[in-house]
Amino acid sequence: MIEVPARDVGSWRLVAQRVVPPLGSALAVVHHLAAVQAQDLRAAATAVALRTTDATTAGLVAALEAGEVVRSWPMRGTLHLIAAADLAWVLDLCAGRTVTAARRRRAELGISDADLDAVDTTAREFLATRGRATRAELLAEFERTGQRTAAGRGYHLLVHLCLTGTLCQGPPAGREQAFVLTGDWIGPRRAPGDPLAEWTRRYLRGHGPATPADFATWTKLPLGTARRGFAAVREEFAAVGVEGVEHLVHPEVPDLLAAHRAAVRGPHLLPGFDEFLLGYGDRSAVLPPEHAGRVVPGGNGVFRGTVVDAGTVVGTWTRAGEEVVPEAFTTFSPRQAAALAARAGSLPSGRWE
Repeated sequence: MIEVPARDVGSWRLVAQRVVPPLGSALAVVHHLAAVQAQDLRAAATAVALRTTDATTAGLVAALEAGEVVRSWPMRGTLHLIAAADLAWVLDLCAGRTVTAARRRRAELGISDADLDAVDTTAREFLATRGRATRAELLAEFERTGQRTAAGRGYHLLVHLCLTGTLCQGPPAGREQAFVLTGDWIGPRRAPGDPLAEWTRRYLRGHGPATPADFATWTKLPLGTARRGFAAVREEFAAVGVEGVEHLVHPEVPDLLAAHRAAVRGPHLLPGFDEFLLGYGDRSAVLPPEHAGRVVPGGNGVFRGTVVDAGTVVGTWTRAGEEVVPEAFTTFSPRQAAALAARAGSLPSGRWE
């Protein structure tokens, strides 16, 4: 087992995540990363686009309209972009714990099992004729059929229908996405023979070097389950040590890093909620703990865009209108400042931008 210095882990992950070198399509990016956190659709669209060769969001829009990529709550009770072919079996693997954990909140909102059955029927009947509907249209139909939607109740009903596979978010609808019936929009898809092994395999291909604890954080699966997933695919991946802790990584990553080292160095402007940070339980190798509060102010769960240089987060960035405003944790070197000015002018463009 070779040892990878902690300071180099970020560079390995930039390659594994295909920030460098990019892939040919939005579907290829989403499939490669397994899933892309997407409660902020603009940030998610940027994250996908900057990993594609054309660096625009047009490919993601097309993939959503074609039903190749959808958005739902497959893991952690959090919105993600995911390949349509993967949604049903990943929900079966990962979403059950979220549904169970939400029972108390359902009780607080006065949502009974009968209510859940009723809105399932309402959604199916409503979309059977319309094909797609916005959130507002679905909530209005719930109200019309006797289900209260105020005080978060409507949101919880919609999320439950997505967690249980009735609905997902599909084609764009203005600044949001329309809800569709999953079975009609995606159609039947075959699950892999060993879903846990396949999801572990996909995670490691798009995120390694990583540990079972990272995978458990990313999926919200129990650590023991994550360890079983790693054991099932261990022979397919290379083992590397990071400060004495074994990580697994796809064997192509070292060669890709060697071939693209200058481009990997950056700096890079990554959007808020990017998988470079959200894909791991332990971020200390790429984000100095003393600066973590600058990325997630007040620990409120809202991640700012980050400036990544040589695999390490060295600052954040925000938008002021059309202008990109980087802010260093300390100071940017002349090299970094010049490169960031160029990067700011070439950030992915298109819908949701």
